[in-house]
Amino acid sequence: MNANEKLERPVPSASEYILDNFKPTDRIAVLVLNRQLGETTQRITTAEKASSPEFQAWLRYKNANGADIYVGMNALKHHASTRTKDDIENISHLYLDLDHSGAASLEALENSELVPRANYVLNTSPEKFQVVWKVEEMTIEEAEALNQAMVREFEGDPAATDSTRVLRLPGFANKKYEEDFYVQARTQSTQTYHLRDFKLQIDSQDAPRHHEEVARRQSASSSALSQSEHDWAYAKRALARGDDPEEIIRRIADYRATDKHDPHYYAQHTVTKAQSELAKKSSVGTTVETELREQSERPDHF
Repeated sequence: MNANEKLERPVPSASEYILDNFKPTDRIAVLVLNRQLGETTQRITTAEKASSPEFQAWLRYKNANGADIYVGMNALKHHASTRTKDDIENISHLYLDLDHSGAASLEALENSELVPRANYVLNTSPEKFQVVWKVEEMTIEEAEALNQAMVREFEGDPAATDSTRVLRLPGFANKKYEEDFYVQARTQSTQTYHLRDFKLQIDSQDAPRHHEEVARRQSASSSALSQSEHDWAYAKRALARGDDPEEIIRRIADYRATDKHDPHYYAQHTVTKAQSELAKKSSVGTTVETELREQSERPDHF
């Protein structure tokens, strides 16, 4: 696709974006997050209603009063009232959040033969992008594995790989900065892709597919971990491999922004606790390799 072809494509409105990515009867989650007030509102409704003038007017009102606007990228089951993996009806999108060296990572992605041309590129703030592919006939495990593989290949945000993740809705202002930055989506393709169209290796120890297989083998003898336990396990694993503690705090805070009153405090407490645990194990001779082996058998949500 040349530059002229890109310019010919109109910039979609929020309503157009929703209806292009979902069937009118699909049930989707729309998240309204006001960080300053500590308020989170999630509405689960049909794509048709979410794109209606009345619903969009409510979103514009919330946005004008300090709230960020997000949309879940996979349709939910008919009777779903929450946004969990069990609520997902089908996988319809893959995505990648480029928040570090965004422009360079986006250029590398667009020149790569490992992934097909994305359907949408959202400019979410200066030098930061979210990339979206329409897909079909994928399992949750395959989709999350591909999301994580793209994070590794193109230096994306590890926090944005879960199948229940919400992404920014174009047409609304990003309220995380002193000045509003209006999110715009650029259409690049109208195709719908399949697993075979992505050439990335996904059978790594970090891939959700691997963790799902491990979980199935151990399900008879092990109980499910809470989300807080997943966060703690992730923090220990990331610290053990040498990640910057402040970056780990940011990732966890971002991931739990929708369900914690003070996500930064929660993330800081989780990382501090993980550091203390690792220091204790180190003092009795536990190696980093042992720690990684212990944690590699637990599901990773980042």
